[in-house]
Amino acid sequence: MEGSMSQIPVFVFPNALKFYLGARHTHKQLLTLYNPYDFPVRFKVLSTAPNKYSVIDPDGSIGPRACVDIVVRHTVPILSNCNVSDKFRISMQDHSTKKVLGKRDIEARLLQGEPDNISNDGDFQALGIGDKHPEDQRTTPYPMHSYRTPYHQNNTLIYMSVLAMAICSIALLWPTQSDPLVENYFIPKYLYITNTIKLVFAYVLGIVTMVILKQ
Repeated sequence: MEGSMSQIPVFVFPNALKFYLGARHTHKQLLTLYNPYDFPVRFKVLSTAPNKYSVIDPDGSIGPRACVDIVVRHTVPILSNCNVSDKFRISMQDHSTKKVLGKRDIEARLLQGEPDNISNDGDFQALGIGDKHPEDQRTTPYPMHSYRTPYHQNNTLIYMSVLAMAICSIALLWPTQSDPLVENYFIPKYLYITNTIKLVFAYVLGIVTMVILKQ
């Protein structure tokens, strides 16, 4: 970023979107944007191919230490669009001045077949607010041959994820070395952590949250 401030990292999950021509349930994907900072930010989603995608609420605000889910739908899943690399740009802006604080590009690609069978930047254009598709109200079952984790393994994964979330949450509430009110904490100063470490915990917390939601 130009000026006295440097660009801040933009945390997005996943780091790429893959749509599969033969699997209709993959034509709608979810992008999660994280704001691990102590101040609110505005976000804006741009695309190199706005005619091929529908995005629900492509711009808005994220509160401090919060996240928001963005629904992205591929509206033209045809063979001629397969294996074409499109890009989404996630732009984070100052909440009041709308000055760009950071940005990140996410690749989107339509692939042939189904997920189990398949293991050039242009000008970015603004995306309009997409209308909800009738299929968004319908639950599409996964293929019968999809791998399903045994029940007890699911429980173990959930317990471990909850424990990781608790540790990350405590770390985010832990005093930092740059905290102006450190003298009010009953914690030895040598145990204070840096803002960089907090960002790592915030990123891990977001990934663990997505794992629990998928379960």
